[in-house]
Amino acid sequence: QVQLVESGGELVQAGGSLRLSCAASGRTFRTYDMAWFRQAPGKEREFVAVIRWSGGSTNYANSVKGRFTISRDNAKNTVYLQLNSLKPEDTAVYHCAASPRGSSSWDYWGQGTQVTVSS
Repeated sequence: QVQLVESGGELVQAGGSLRLSCAASGRTFRTYDMAWFRQAPGKEREFVAVIRWSGGSTNYANSVKGRFTISRDNAKNTVYLQLNSLKPEDTAVYHCAASPRGSSSWDYWGQGTQVTVSS
């Protein structure tokens, strides 16, 4: 079982920056693909960014490309999401998710951290 705990969300003005963290339990974190998703009120959950365990390749949703950066520190069992040039439409609960090696789905989810961007 893997537990994911997000932190770092808060109220910020448009144009500002935040760094979200997701701490994972378990000794095999380095073999998990890790991703961030977000869900705004009244909307479906949407993909934000992913970082692969093999090679560390990344991919982003078009809406955040060039503004957000995903990274990981395997020594700390932590994945990060740097959010720059924030817009009001980035307001959402941000969740991290883990997909263990060999899995084709996001098997583990955190409870989320609230990001609110004021205009």
